[in-house]
Amino acid sequence: MKVAIVTGASSGMGREFIMQIADRFGGIGEIWAIARRQERIEELSPLVPVKVRSFAIDLTDDSRLGCLQDVLFEEKPEVKWLINAAGYGKIGAAGSINLNDELGMVDLNCRALCAVTHMVLPYMSENSRIIQFASAAAFLPQPGFAIYAATKAFVLSYSRALNEELKPRKILVTAVCPGPVRTEFFDVAEATDRIPFYKKIVMADPKKVVRLALRDSMMGRPVSVYGTTMKFFRLLCKTVPHSIILRFMKGFMRVVDNRR
Repeated sequence: MKVAIVTGASSGMGREFIMQIADRFGGIGEIWAIARRQERIEELSPLVPVKVRSFAIDLTDDSRLGCLQDVLFEEKPEVKWLINAAGYGKIGAAGSINLNDELGMVDLNCRALCAVTHMVLPYMSENSRIIQFASAAAFLPQPGFAIYAATKAFVLSYSRALNEELKPRKILVTAVCPGPVRTEFFDVAEATDRIPFYKKIVMADPKKVVRLALRDSMMGRPVSVYGTTMKFFRLLCKTVPHSIILRFMKGFMRVVDNRR
């Protein structure tokens, strides 16, 4: 049976991927939805025309991850899509955030993503797709969001290397690198501090981000960046030394704060 596996499935980008995959790809027999909140996953079933199978798993818990590996081994599904959308960020200077939250960002955004990818890869067939959720934060170090940005730089680098490694198997990997997206992500992120106002201005629609990500994945693009602003930001980070950009951003924020 052909399946799609989606982490972070109970809300935000993961939930939106399930909605669009179920609507657009008729060959998928089941979607395996992975998240901590069982009740939120089960809400999806009546909304999509494909069977949604729920896995209430905390991906930072090794014993729970083992349950997924056991099911894969027993059922040996043909995985056509792997969407690693689980992740979170906390805003604040390094050391000012709870240590468990700082380590949790690394565990979920990097370690769990690698673990799920490793477990699922043996069950992926030719012309399958992997979508790894990075961020435009991967393009530039982010003071005040340092650990989160670093984890996303890891995801971007890992995804691009994995894409090259898997070409002989005809499995394509796309790193999705949006700017701020209007989801529950910022409810968690702003529990420790407020996001800069300019990020609120460029908030993207999750439906549009996912639609582009799926299109870019089908076209074999290794990176998907939504929106003119974020595409310009990526180009800027490629061509201008990061120290200059960071100095400008610091000065800009100081001017803004003085005017408030």
